[in-house]
Amino acid sequence: MSATTYPIDMSRKPEVTAFFDAPTNTISYVVKDPDSNACAVVDSVMDIDYAAGRISHESADRVIDFIRQRGLKLEWLIETHVHADHLSGAPYIQDKLGGRLGIGDKITVVQETFGKIFNEGTEFQRDGSQFDRLFRDGDTYTIGGLTCFAMHTPGHTPACMTHVIGDAAFVGDTLFMPDGGTARADFPGGDARELYRSIKKVLALPSEMRLFMCHDYGPNGRDIRWETTVAEERDNNIHVRDGVSEDEFVRMRTERDATLAMPRLIIPSIQVNMRAGHLPPKDDSGKTYLKVPVNSL
Repeated sequence: MSATTYPIDMSRKPEVTAFFDAPTNTISYVVKDPDSNACAVVDSVMDIDYAAGRISHESADRVIDFIRQRGLKLEWLIETHVHADHLSGAPYIQDKLGGRLGIGDKITVVQETFGKIFNEGTEFQRDGSQFDRLFRDGDTYTIGGLTCFAMHTPGHTPACMTHVIGDAAFVGDTLFMPDGGTARADFPGGDARELYRSIKKVLALPSEMRLFMCHDYGPNGRDIRWETTVAEERDNNIHVRDGVSEDEFVRMRTERDATLAMPRLIIPSIQVNMRAGHLPPKDDSGKTYLKVPVNSL
C-alpha cells in the first residue's frame, strides 16, 4: 500500500508520554486516546543484568505506575519489531494490566531464522502464536475511539512495522532523529534497499505527522530526543533527506554497517523477544538458560 491509501486522520491527536531507558537508549511510550481513558504501550523494556544473569522490571513498573495513577485502561501492547538491543517487558505489563500484544506478521520469518540459529528445536513454535495479534500491512485496530493502522516497513528486520495512531507514527528502528540517520540493515533478514523504500513510505505521510523514535543516542553530545516530524526528516535526515538516491543510501548503509559491532544485548534480546518477551522454558531442574551460539550471528 502507498501512504495515501492508509486511513490517515491527522485531526486525532493522541497524548504521548515517553519513558527513556538509559542502559539501552530505548524510548517506550504510553499512547492515550484524548477522548477516553484507553491507552497503548509501545516498545516496553524488561531490565537485565547480563553479567549476573538477573531479570528485573523497574522500567516496566514505571510504565505500570503511570497507567494506574491516571486510571487508564491498557488495550494494546505494541512491538514495532523483534528488538536486538533490549528485552521486551510486554508480558510482564500484560500480566499486571491486561491488553492485547501485537507485532508484525513477518515475526514468523524472524522466528524461523533465529530458531535455527539458537537451535530451538521443534518445541519452539514458529507461527507467531506467542502473540495475540499479527499485523499485516494496512491492518487497523482501535485504542478507545482512535483508529490506528500498521505499515509494514521492513529493512532493519523483516517484521518491522510503523504504527500510525492519529497524527503520531511510531517508527521503531526504521528511522532515528534527523542527526542520527537510520538503523542498521545487516542483521539476518535485513536489507538496505528495503530499508530505504520503507523510509520513503514513512516520509510520504503528511509533513506534519509526528514521528516517535524507539532509540536515541544523543549524537555529538546533545540531549536525548525522540520526537520529530516527517517534514524535519525529509529536510534534515543525514542519511535519507530529500535528494539522497536509493543507490547512494544503499552504498552508505552497507559501508557503515560493516564497521558496527553487534549490540551488547543481541543474544538475550532475540531469544526473549521472538517469544513475545517470555524467557525460554525451564529445564528439568527448574532453571532457565539462554544460549550463546558460536560463529552464528
